[in-house]
Amino acid sequence: MSERRVMESIARLVPPGSRVLDLGCGDGALLDHLQSTRGCTGYGVELDDAKVQACMRRGVNVLQFNLEDGLAVFGDKAFDVVLQIDTLQHLRNAEVMLRETARVGRMGVVAFPNFAHWPNRLAVLQGRMPVTKRLPYQWYDTPNIRVGTHADFEVLARSCGLRIDDSYGLHEGEEVRLLPNLLASTAVFRFSA
Repeated sequence: MSERRVMESIARLVPPGSRVLDLGCGDGALLDHLQSTRGCTGYGVELDDAKVQACMRRGVNVLQFNLEDGLAVFGDKAFDVVLQIDTLQHLRNAEVMLRETARVGRMGVVAFPNFAHWPNRLAVLQGRMPVTKRLPYQWYDTPNIRVGTHADFEVLARSCGLRIDDSYGLHEGEEVRLLPNLLASTAVFRFSA
């Protein structure tokens, strides 16, 4: 999520001055952006050693632990916003982590590859798993353990008792509000309990 326009789109969902928890924060670029442009504070959570070090070099507070273990270390509503940007599709306990996101934060923001984007549908119709700019891996070496769609997340959010406050898609850095399940390569949601 280092592309500037994508970061700015996600950042607009975060109120200025928020206390933020960024789950799977990578190199800390988004949290750094939120701190410098929106006056946010908070922590990133990352498992990878090199990415934790990159966060520290940026001056981003980072905690190193496995999200599969849950968020029990954080109290209820400990953060204003909890981010899961390109994280949910990597987790085995996605539904549990979504509920934990809603517990720990007053608001949650998720973004993930939208498997229903039309080029992906076309690839499947041709009998192949999609390989695109947004899903650049072959089926046998992908780090994604789940595939989901914009429409699937709406159903999951409802089943978890969450309210979707805003949703749209992103494609090549541009927001897609018309038919995001078909026309967007990334699904984006802001939700609350």
